[in-house]
Amino acid sequence: MKVQYRDESLEFEDVAQQTVSDLAMKCAEKIGADVERVSLFFLPKPGLLKHPFSDHKLSDFLTPTTRIKLIGTPNAEVKKMDDMGAASRRSPRPSSFKPVKANKARDWKKVQEESTYTFHAIEPLPYLPNPEKSRRFLERLANDPGIKASMRKHKFSVGLLTEMNPAEHTTHESRTLGLNRNAGEVIELRLRTDRYDGYRDYKVIRKTLCHELSHNVWGEHDRNFWNLTKEIEQEVDRNDTLHGGHRLSSEEFYDPNDTYDDAEHADHGGWTGGDFVLGRSKDGASDEGLSRREIIARAAISRQHKEREASERQETPPSS
Repeated sequence: MKVQYRDESLEFEDVAQQTVSDLAMKCAEKIGADVERVSLFFLPKPGLLKHPFSDHKLSDFLTPTTRIKLIGTPNAEVKKMDDMGAASRRSPRPSSFKPVKANKARDWKKVQEESTYTFHAIEPLPYLPNPEKSRRFLERLANDPGIKASMRKHKFSVGLLTEMNPAEHTTHESRTLGLNRNAGEVIELRLRTDRYDGYRDYKVIRKTLCHELSHNVWGEHDRNFWNLTKEIEQEVDRNDTLHGGHRLSSEEFYDPNDTYDDAEHADHGGWTGGDFVLGRSKDGASDEGLSRREIIARAAISRQHKEREASERQETPPSS
């Protein structure tokens, strides 16, 4: 069995009949970390697992296509960060004034927090056109200085950041822009235009991401939720050191005609339960290998079927 860790692949033998806890212990030992400091991310499911780990057997959910990612920081790196942080605090101040110079000392506390409070996996939908461009979009969001600063402040940790298929999340009444599953297990964002012929504006999607991050804490769209959303949006704008609040027409993901409308942001609140399978549509049927027209047609048929069922339920009188 292979487990991806940073830029390397770790090999483990005879673990299929062992438990999640057993694998976590082996992984922690392999990288020299405390087991409390590691997490395991299983794609497509069961998703992100953290300490304390369960005693469920790996064979209960592992398949030949399962990918496993290890997230954790070796004890040696943690100690190095702590030592360098302590040393910088102990450094004597100069006895006389000198010209101010840029501080090139690395903020190791910030580095450690960014490796913990982040998006631990990024995956585009492989069956949609140009998935590598979607990956670049998602990576840019994950590395946005404002998003990173807000995630550190609120201690947000998201298992998977991915895109949603617009055809599956559009009805006559609304267009879903984002979804947050199980308080940060998975966040889906609507990156593409409805007809897959382009990408939405970067800052519009970033605002959607602020909205979805709020669902890490609050499930319902109540006053608590909107207060936190506004706070995150302000933090992101304040820490936007790359753009300074301005749009740049040369950016890869720039659409001056795209706007954010709270009224269209239907995401049903914090989404809990159910299976999330990367590369499959909501009804479980695989869209991989289909053309754009076939994907849209399948989603339209599925929506019509669900709308007809809903209409029939409303027309059926309650039994006495």
